[in-house]
Amino acid sequence: MTDTVPLRKNARFQLLWAGSAVSQLGSELTRLAMPLLVLALTGSPGLAGIVAGARTVAFLAVQMPAGVWADRWDRRRTLITAQALQAVVSALLTALIITGHAQVWQFVTLAVLDGLCAAFIGPVHDTAIRGIVAPGQLHSAYAQEEARTHAAGLIGPPLGGLLYALGRAVPFVVDTITFLAATLLYALAKVPRRPASAPDGEQQRPTRPSMRREAGEAIAWLWRWHGLREVTAAVMVLNLLGGAFLIPLIVLVGERGGDARITGTVLAGLGVGGLAGALLSGSISRLLPPGRLLPAVVTVFGAALAATALPFGAWWPMIPLVFITLSTPSLNVVMNVVIARMVPEAMLGRMGAVLSMGATALKPLGPVLGGALAAALGGAAALVVLGGLLGLTAAAAALSPQVRHFTGEASTAADGTSADDTSPHAPA
Repeated sequence: MTDTVPLRKNARFQLLWAGSAVSQLGSELTRLAMPLLVLALTGSPGLAGIVAGARTVAFLAVQMPAGVWADRWDRRRTLITAQALQAVVSALLTALIITGHAQVWQFVTLAVLDGLCAAFIGPVHDTAIRGIVAPGQLHSAYAQEEARTHAAGLIGPPLGGLLYALGRAVPFVVDTITFLAATLLYALAKVPRRPASAPDGEQQRPTRPSMRREAGEAIAWLWRWHGLREVTAAVMVLNLLGGAFLIPLIVLVGERGGDARITGTVLAGLGVGGLAGALLSGSISRLLPPGRLLPAVVTVFGAALAATALPFGAWWPMIPLVFITLSTPSLNVVMNVVIARMVPEAMLGRMGAVLSMGATALKPLGPVLGGALAAALGGAAALVVLGGLLGLTAAAAALSPQVRHFTGEASTAADGTSADDTSPHAPA
């Protein structure tokens, strides 16, 4: 029996992780710097929102096609090419800023191109993890991924603001350097080129199903798996309600006399809890199967939201917010492990896109719901209502036999087929 290399010594995974870490840090640097720059040049918050929104729209619009193409194309080449193109886009933006010729339409165009590149990088990166990490180490690998995400989100925006203060172009120069470094690290990682069903370097079949059919196959695969589809639905509701609490929280802090500084400090509780939760997520996700972990996490989320309304002053909500993001990373880790174990290798890109779009489909409605509740009820009452709705979601999940008995193991689907049998490109 061949001994499994410890994850910390898995050079390919660590190079892949390092590439993602520096790339995400670069993106977080400009998340604050970009709106500051647009505001400085135009004085229009609306235009700053349009630039940010353009990237999001482009990312969402191409996410499903990118997932299909990630299963068709050479994954190593796709990852390196998309990251290199992001570096080119960032370099062009930097050049425009330095020369003083930057205009809003150029920002929008480059933001769209950046979003398109990111849509391809995500699914290829996710499929690469399964190809280079042993099944028994997936919990640890995805826990390390969660830590990267929360650390970048915590460090990036403040550092971006500091760099912007040194010069408008500085954060964008650093962003370009991080993308170039990520491209090199991805090349060194040598992620698998093809799904396991096709030998490395083998040409793709000359005839392929249409993109719509391939996307439909992934949706049909998900629908056949009782338990996974119910868990996915619960996650959609969690994202909707989880995206609704920010506006009521800001209103609550303001109602208690808190200013922008206090509000920012309160929200920092999310970053603190998220980073700590990411470090603990590997251990927590092993304690409970996904069918039991999901109701537990949603219960903690709902209780913490309701607790923010307790009358302990403007600073108090920071404490419950820590507990929210302390628990949610473990759910992210366990769901990533479930997908990596259950989904056929040749369908990972498409399925990742389907699940990502499903998880975010209702999320844009969250701020609308939260704003409406805060306007009608006030900050504290709105947070209590959202907490109660999350409690009902947790109860429904706990009472569902499909969710309660869901273990996340790739055994047999509801129609009697195995995971690999449901893939049209799986080996015979």
